[in-house]
Amino acid sequence: MTIVLRRTNSVDPHFQLLVADLDKDLWARYPAIQQNFTPFNRIDESARVVVAYADDTPVGCGCFRAMDKETLEIKRMYVKPESRGMGIAKSILSELEEWGKDEGFILANLETGNNQPEALAVYGGAHYKQIPNYPPYTHIAESICMAKKLR
Repeated sequence: MTIVLRRTNSVDPHFQLLVADLDKDLWARYPAIQQNFTPFNRIDESARVVVAYADDTPVGCGCFRAMDKETLEIKRMYVKPESRGMGIAKSILSELEEWGKDEGFILANLETGNNQPEALAVYGGAHYKQIPNYPPYTHIAESICMAKKLR
């Protein structure tokens, strides 16, 4: 199986389909609180998006948006369950980091949840370190915020 990464934008139909799957996954993991995250998960057209394809089939995605001039935020990371364990998330994350560095960002932030061990493993393996929760996640006990210097 060949994995190909493609840089695109938030209106990409494959990204939209993968994000719909991500949202279903998150509702299953956090049924009591997921509605609180909906406003934070909206992605506008300024987002830089990466979609991963396995033999021309979209299997994963991620994106980033600027938080400020130096900091980007990784968002909407997802790999279909049947495609997990093959390094796809790591590849998407690395591509997003490279894209961010190309655009002059020096720090990457992200938020994930305490019920997403796969995500925590990927981010830890990519040298992200837990930081105090940043807004709007400061008072959400299930949130785990992480950061990494890009250069």
